[in-house]
Amino acid sequence: MAETLAIGSRDVLLVVDIQNDFCPDGRLAVPRGDEVVPLVNRLARRFAHVVLTQDWHPAGHQSFASTHPGRKPYETIEVAYGPQILWPDHCVQGTPGAELRWDLQIPHAELVLRKGYHREIDSYSAFYENDRKTYTGLGGYLRERGLTRVFVAGLAFDFCVRYSAEDAKREGFEVVVIEDACRGIDVDGSMAATRRSLATLGVDCIASAAVG
Repeated sequence: MAETLAIGSRDVLLVVDIQNDFCPDGRLAVPRGDEVVPLVNRLARRFAHVVLTQDWHPAGHQSFASTHPGRKPYETIEVAYGPQILWPDHCVQGTPGAELRWDLQIPHAELVLRKGYHREIDSYSAFYENDRKTYTGLGGYLRERGLTRVFVAGLAFDFCVRYSAEDAKREGFEVVVIEDACRGIDVDGSMAATRRSLATLGVDCIASAAVG
């Protein structure tokens, strides 16, 4: 790979879930999650095309530990589509925690894609919900617009960034993760597992300084 990747008209920056609940003092805070905001703002100015995602759960979502009496956050249960980590209630529709961070300043973003709004299915990826069958429509949107390379940044590296990058690759896009513009949670070794998975799929993880 060249030392610097030049950004062109067929590239898109996918900014994942930079929301209040994923930042310090939020209900599912990613450690130092707020640190990515100024970096993502600067990166976005280099892209003509930017898509934002927004976790958007109804109250009582199946992924919330509070929905399952006797269960605690970060336990894993089996649901219809397989294992599901249980989370603290977060990004509930219409709450301040679900709002995009106040200092995320990307006025030229062309799409805000909400995900996770089906009560019975969690949604990490910006492309598919966790049943791996329900499309969000993002793949079709990008193809219709002739966008072919997806740069991914945001929260959390080892969940929504990871799944979005993996699915973008499987959908046929060239994919680059800007790792210093991400932060992770690290549940049971999920950070290391993410790096292994992305490497196996041929997804490049780079520093923001390499984005031209």
